Amino acid sequence: MSDLFWLTDEQMARLQPFFPKSHGKPRVDDRRVLSGIIFINRNGLRWRDAPAVYGPHKTLYSRWKRWSEKGVFARIMEGLAAEAATPRTVMIDATYLKAHRTATSLRSKKGGVGASSGARKAG
Repeated sequence: MSDLFWLTDEQMARLQPFFPKSHGKPRVDDRRVLSGIIFINRNGLRWRDAPAVYGPHKTLYSRWKRWSEKGVFARIMEGLAAEAATPRTVMIDATYLKAHRTATSLRSKKGGVGASSGARKAG
């Protein structure tokens, strides 16, 4: 895949100060895992659909879950925003709705009133 996302050396250098310290066993390659997390979120994929070059999908999910709960990603965003020359507010909409495959069959096949109108067929 030529459309894979990889963090650059410069980007990693800016992010490094916000990473939690590794305790005990060294972490898996931060660049690979974070690039995979960004790729998954940017493309709206399921974790298991992550390209193999980013490593096991469970590793990506585990890092995302642990660091989210610890507030690491929030600190990264706050820290990068604080580095900006002019303070400004940026709003991000992360709404994601997935419709079930049967969501288009709202109308009754018996000729009754559709469920989308809120009316019911008497009987």
